[in-house]
Amino acid sequence: MKKIIIILAVVTFGFLSSCQKTEFADAYPNPAKISSTTVEKQFAGFLQSNSEYIIPGYWNYFVVLRNTILYYTQTVGWQNVSGQYVTGAASVSAFWGNYYGFLSQYREFQNVFAEQTADDQNLKRIYMIAATIYLYDYTEKLVDLHGDIPWSTAGMISKNGGDYNTSFATYDDATTVYTKMLDDLKAFSDELNSITVISGVQAGFKNQDFINHGSLANWKKYCNSLRMRMLTRVSGVSSLSSRASTEIAQILGNSTSYPVPAVNGDNIMIDVFDLNSNLNAKGFRDGLESWTGTFAGKVMVDHMKTNADPRLRAMYETGVNAAGVYKGLDPLLDAGAQGTLINDGTLSFANRSTFSRNQYFPGILMSAAEVQFYAAEYYLKAGNDVAAKTAYENGIKQSILWYYWVRSISNDNTAIALVPTSDTEINAYIAATGVSWGGAATATAKLQLIATQKWLHLNIIEPYENWAELRRLKLPALSFQTDNSNPQSLPPSRWLYPSSEISYNPTNYAQVAAKDKMTTKIFWDVK
Repeated sequence: MKKIIIILAVVTFGFLSSCQKTEFADAYPNPAKISSTTVEKQFAGFLQSNSEYIIPGYWNYFVVLRNTILYYTQTVGWQNVSGQYVTGAASVSAFWGNYYGFLSQYREFQNVFAEQTADDQNLKRIYMIAATIYLYDYTEKLVDLHGDIPWSTAGMISKNGGDYNTSFATYDDATTVYTKMLDDLKAFSDELNSITVISGVQAGFKNQDFINHGSLANWKKYCNSLRMRMLTRVSGVSSLSSRASTEIAQILGNSTSYPVPAVNGDNIMIDVFDLNSNLNAKGFRDGLESWTGTFAGKVMVDHMKTNADPRLRAMYETGVNAAGVYKGLDPLLDAGAQGTLINDGTLSFANRSTFSRNQYFPGILMSAAEVQFYAAEYYLKAGNDVAAKTAYENGIKQSILWYYWVRSISNDNTAIALVPTSDTEINAYIAATGVSWGGAATATAKLQLIATQKWLHLNIIEPYENWAELRRLKLPALSFQTDNSNPQSLPPSRWLYPSSEISYNPTNYAQVAAKDKMTTKIFWDVK
């Protein structure tokens, strides 16, 4: 444990100056163990360094998510216990440490890139753009968890020549971090429309890029859809609302210059091709199934049952004593009643062949369905009901088709064979009471529909985004049992900083200590 604590403390300040993986996606050696490295190798190592937090794996799901965000979003059912809304030290430290190891890899990539000649930097500019887009995606998640974070001065130990005294990272204001990322992403989206990548560089980029496989078109879609997500996230902030509206309108109004994923074939994700490589979902099983982590939540299952959601059978299995009836665990029951249900074999649980035992489950970065739900919200606020309805329904269709597709690539048949869906079934679901756009009389009711479908889609596959959206919109409205035995009686608004910050970065931590409460809202949480 002492060794782990030391490593996490080091990572907190971004002191790591070499890759943490012994192998990269294409079996590159660790740059710390060779006399020289390259832009290409550092890029591949950087992408690899957080892959287990993108492709479903043990550490992310069991240590970080199992008793935090999956509870807070009610995408799983759980037995109520005292202190259940307090973010555990292991969860916080794991994600925080992974991010700063990841940021350190980016700093080393920057250092190697800076050592190139001006001509080479120009030729290999695509590497810097792609790496920064990927960095910003993950950075957004850390900001959404904590608020202010060490960022602009973090990870500089190598650049500072190993001088620890000048490398303690200061905290950046969360709004400032978001604004900087939005500024850069806007610039990247324009630059990607004019960039020229010569064939030799393109060939190398294709080999190292295991996200978009060298496709500039897909990097454009990734960049613009990430902008849409972040702009939507800040759309309620008075200082950023006008910008959010203007830029989302530009993206949606010009698909040639600002393309986004429109169908599932456009989804931005890390595919699993070879189970013998480092990129696989083998750890998903223990991460999700250990300690009864896969029980279905009552609100989600009831909604899907009531409206005959085609995703129900793809997402869940029925209990061994349930006689084929889907049933979720009620979070408002007392622990004793919940324990009876857990033990009687009537509760549904996450479909093992779709999720936890599907070793080919990809790492989702951005999906067409998610983008469509952001578009639907924008159009609704803009008063364009026709476009909002179209985007909303397209989001539902893409979500349903995606869940059936991901089951189709599974190498597991533990669950019963999945009955295919059809356009008829999908259209009937969209027309169902509680799902139909036409049945929602007000903009508020329609926003509820959008939020609910986004919650269903993001589910356990994009949990960090799901929790952020639930806090931002307060929709769908979920009820939790109040934990009267703990000062944190309901799910938190943010995560605490890890104890390593208090111990090893005390001067800079002191500047944010007053905000370090689970009740402090992230800046975009204005409702």
